[in-house]
Amino acid sequence: MTDFEFVFVLYSLLLGLSMVELLGGLGRALEARFAAEASRGQFALGWLTPLLAIFVMLDLLSFWQAAWAVRAHVAVSGTTLMAVAAFASLYYLAARLVFPSRPEGFANLDTHYFRVRRIVLGLLLVLLAAQFAFYLTQPAMAAVVARPLVWGLTLVLTALMLAAMWVRGVRASIAVLALLIARYVAVYLL
Repeated sequence: MTDFEFVFVLYSLLLGLSMVELLGGLGRALEARFAAEASRGQFALGWLTPLLAIFVMLDLLSFWQAAWAVRAHVAVSGTTLMAVAAFASLYYLAARLVFPSRPEGFANLDTHYFRVRRIVLGLLLVLLAAQFAFYLTQPAMAAVVARPLVWGLTLVLTALMLAAMWVRGVRASIAVLALLIARYVAVYLL
């Protein structure tokens, strides 16, 4: 087993749990919607929380892919294990907050989105900054992130995430989240 494989087991376990948390939250929200329909109650899934979940999932995949890109620079140490555990745990926390534990407690999940968006997106911005800080300590990775395209894509991502944290209104939030998702889809397809 290589150093990367050893460390990646921990990283992938925590990121995998993050993915499960997002999908489980969506499942709970859909169950609440179906139960409300059956009982003629009030519950709307809305657009914002599902769009945030899609964005967080795409962002999570980007960090998973980034781990592969740094595989040659990973060495097993206590510092590495603590950093990986902290990094992936913050990701789990962000994923956990996307959907409420009890979605049936909301008439519309857009309300929940406006409660948690700054925390979720703020955590993702902290992780992005940590990723870039690590890249800059590795000469080979620093050369990659110095490319104008990488800086441009990262600045667009950061600007859109900040906009999603502060924009008001459902329609504007939908537009910003759609742009965040489109940015990732475009990057994955390049």
